Amino acid sequence: MIVRLGQFFFRYRNLLFPSAIVIAFVEGPETFSSTFLAAGLGLVVAAAGQTVRAMTIGLDYIVRGGRGGKVYADELVTGGLFAHCRNPLYLGNLLIIFGLAIAADSLTALIAAPVLFIFAYHCIVSAEEDFLGAKFGDDFRRYCERTPRFGVRWKGLAATIRAMPFRWRRVVVKEYGTPFAWLLGIAVLTISNILEERELDDSWDVIFNVSGVVGLLALLWLGTWYLKKTRRLKAD
Repeated sequence: MIVRLGQFFFRYRNLLFPSAIVIAFVEGPETFSSTFLAAGLGLVVAAAGQTVRAMTIGLDYIVRGGRGGKVYADELVTGGLFAHCRNPLYLGNLLIIFGLAIAADSLTALIAAPVLFIFAYHCIVSAEEDFLGAKFGDDFRRYCERTPRFGVRWKGLAATIRAMPFRWRRVVVKEYGTPFAWLLGIAVLTISNILEERELDDSWDVIFNVSGVVGLLALLWLGTWYLKKTRRLKAD
């Protein structure tokens, strides 16, 4: 049952992240004394998740695009951050989602978003492990024995990072849309919460500043997209 659910979530996993932003807008009791405190804490947690994703992609990237909407892998990737956590990309995603839920300043979002996404990723990982176990057999089982599923084996992590070249071009090409999406989400959540607390006339300065940051991020996203499309920027 869990594996079948995981196969379903895997097929439509690209819709999961946008739905996290939708859940973050679900109203509920406030969780922080200040909108800016919620936004700041959410930003820190989401940035931590983005760092995990960037380090994963920059060191030893795993292609999990699947094939025909189904779980598929040509090889068992166990290097880079995958030597310390079996699912560092999903761990990064969960931190980003938790950051969005914090920034929402809504108890409902803070409970609903992490619970739903932990369940969804548990199902997806179960489906992936079912496939990997069948394909790679004892190699995968030994990998599971020495590497946590979502936790991090800290021993030797610094040595792993030092030992491998960091491919920053690959990080930019593969990942430029992700930080734009969650930063935009936090910006919109912050503006929405401010408008609930204050009159519109008292909020223009904050809205103007946050909108300026969003505009700058949009320009960066557009510039990177253009460089990628025209192949002036390629993954190394």
